[in-house]
Amino acid sequence: MVDEKAVLDALRGVRDPEQQQNIVALGLVQDLKISDSGVTFTLAFTTQSPQSKVTLHSMASRIVGRLPGVAKVQVKMGGAETRPAAAAHGHAHAPAASRAEFIPEVRHTIAVSSGKGGVGKSTVAVNLAVALRQTGGMVGIIDSDVYGPDIPLMLGSRGRPGMFDNKIIPVEAHGLKLMSIGLLVNEREAVVWRGPMIHSFIQQMLKDVMWGALDFMVFDMPPGTGDAQLSLSQVLPLGGVVMVTTPQDVALLDVRKAIGMFQRLNVPILGVVENMSTFACPHCGQHTAIFGDAGGGRLADEYGVPLLARLPLDPETRVGGDEGTPITVRRPDSAQARAFRDLAAAVTMRLDEVGGLGSLPKIS
Repeated sequence: MVDEKAVLDALRGVRDPEQQQNIVALGLVQDLKISDSGVTFTLAFTTQSPQSKVTLHSMASRIVGRLPGVAKVQVKMGGAETRPAAAAHGHAHAPAASRAEFIPEVRHTIAVSSGKGGVGKSTVAVNLAVALRQTGGMVGIIDSDVYGPDIPLMLGSRGRPGMFDNKIIPVEAHGLKLMSIGLLVNEREAVVWRGPMIHSFIQQMLKDVMWGALDFMVFDMPPGTGDAQLSLSQVLPLGGVVMVTTPQDVALLDVRKAIGMFQRLNVPILGVVENMSTFACPHCGQHTAIFGDAGGGRLADEYGVPLLARLPLDPETRVGGDEGTPITVRRPDSAQARAFRDLAAAVTMRLDEVGGLGSLPKIS
């Protein structure tokens, strides 16, 4: 069985590129435990950039996994000043930083969210961002869903961000500036992070990236209302949120919870998008409401917000997402692409109605 000395000796071969010291000497390796053929430890990061954190995590996992006698490695990511996310328990958060500290050159911020996974939230986020770009605006997109970072795949982005003057240069795809944890880790590698690490990562995606002047920044939020979602909502200076749902009651039940969370956080609800509303048979042209009928409209009426769009279930949209060419790029003259452009126009109008950029939410 491998011993602690062998593990630490291996980890001394992993150097922090910013501080030019190995991670053991820096005191980043904590809570090292060895059981049979398994090794677990925590990397307690301090001021490392997001890219360095991900790189060091990956290198540490690989180098320990190669040791004789090691069959399983679990590397957690923590912070030297990490505290439990108090918002999930109703306690007060530390005062939120001002928007100017993070993204002073961004005019409008838009979150795209859902109560549950599988409703096409990321598809809506990507095509909304592309449609906004097609109107002539400068647009960035942040993949805030660190546990399921699909945006790089859907935009066909496989390169890594660059660095300049200690700042991260976002990847560009289809005219969008993009940042995602999916650009920094292997696509088969799971991100094992707690809420505070997600909180820190999103902060760094804002203030440590060279976004430049943007008319719109779109955030693809994680589904649900858990600790990660609360932490993200505390960090992001949101102008408003677009709620994505499918028409059936199960999806509506979950999205109601998400709307309630955003209302508690004082984030304006821009409106509802009913995705997969109907399916048009390619042979006879008949429309079938596979997931129910008009659920998104009922939800919008219930909360007194607009129904921003009803998007059909479209095979070409799925193909575009899988191949990295969104339908708004792949078939810009299609009915589906026009629906996304109409959505972009409706979202822009709603941002003006609710006052553009909102204040950061607080929980007490």
